[in-house]
Amino acid sequence: MLKMKKETAVGIFVVMGLLAVVYMSVKLGNVQLFTDKYYVIKANFSDISGLKVNAPIQMFGVEIGFVSEIGLDQEQGVATIVMMVDKKVKLTDDAIAAIKTSGLIGDKFVKIVPGGLGDPVNSGDTLFDTQSAIDLEDLISKFAFGKV
Repeated sequence: MLKMKKETAVGIFVVMGLLAVVYMSVKLGNVQLFTDKYYVIKANFSDISGLKVNAPIQMFGVEIGFVSEIGLDQEQGVATIVMMVDKKVKLTDDAIAAIKTSGLIGDKFVKIVPGGLGDPVNSGDTLFDTQSAIDLEDLISKFAFGKV
């Protein structure tokens, strides 16, 4: 009887440990399971240097989503990103998406400047007004060689 109690206690401990590992993997990996909290918006840029998947999307300095995919459209000659935006945030089709840097040499993020006069954006729509990333190395080399 005592052996059965020890085995049961060890089994419960192992199951709780596995559940904790699964929970932490989902939370730390930013995995979205069984959720409809976000809607999809696409945007095309001429340059997205330094932007990564899971980069934050901000509006007024508040995080409203993340970048879920980065791709290349060779026919149009642009980089495409797919953004997951919180459903509570309503955007219009005249909103501006810009690639910005947090700090001088920080990580890249997408800044959304809301419009106001356009039509509401639906899931799967594309924002056409975009501003690409500023290449700091290019600016420094232009300044250094007097081409500014």
